[in-house]
Amino acid sequence: MTGQRLDLALLGAGLARSRTHARRIIEEGRARLDGRPVVKASAPVPEGALLSVADVPDGIEYASRASHKLAGALDALGLDPHGLHCLDAGASTGGFTDVLLRRGARRVVAVDIGHDQLADHVRDDERVHVLDGTSVRDLTSELIGAQVELLVADLSFISLRTVVEPLGSVVQPGGDLLLMVKPQFEVGREALPRTGVVTDARARAGAVRGVAEGASQAGLTLLAVGPSALPGQDGNREYFLHLRAAGVTCTLDAEACDMIGDAVRENQPRVRGADDFFQED
Repeated sequence: MTGQRLDLALLGAGLARSRTHARRIIEEGRARLDGRPVVKASAPVPEGALLSVADVPDGIEYASRASHKLAGALDALGLDPHGLHCLDAGASTGGFTDVLLRRGARRVVAVDIGHDQLADHVRDDERVHVLDGTSVRDLTSELIGAQVELLVADLSFISLRTVVEPLGSVVQPGGDLLLMVKPQFEVGREALPRTGVVTDARARAGAVRGVAEGASQAGLTLLAVGPSALPGQDGNREYFLHLRAAGVTCTLDAEACDMIGDAVRENQPRVRGADDFFQED
């Protein structure tokens, strides 16, 4: 069989924004050739073959792979951004912002230290307020105009423990935070394997617990924890913490520690008061 390779064919057909995006679609198992899934970027596409991409919400591809992570976490942990004033910390290309918008957020403040990275369809949405060139360490209610009702965060090359206090400060009392914990940025350089992948479950649990402890000291209560629906690009397992702005500093309680340990060990979400909120199959 001869023909153009699949990643280039997706790009040429307008089904991907770039060759990198095309490869992501293929790796996620969403590329279809005459209705059949194809998982190799180099697979040849015969002339006249029908190309398509599965799981495209609203007919427009999500802004990034991270969108699928947040969408999965919102579903697993029972959070609904509809009608809420939100903030996306570490917006980058807008993967998290994209999900919030599609799920009916009233307004999203997209904060990133970089510039001009948002996907066009995200940046052009009138509900988005862009704060480029802004460190999350510098976040204040005055800077963003008002406290938000929901904050989501996808940060790299920084420990969430060092920024959880300013993140919490811009969430109104009773509001929620959904933070994606990346153990590779929490365990410390000395404990990180040469591969950059944290394979030790105890180390991963310790990383998540460290962020939760910092959150408790910043007046945030842990309500739920769950694994990301997708791993990090290098294969690292990542976890979402659902926190609520309680306004009272405390130490991490035993139930929270048990929730974290169970979520990491069993790779399943755990919610405080599980009998009321979460039922296992």
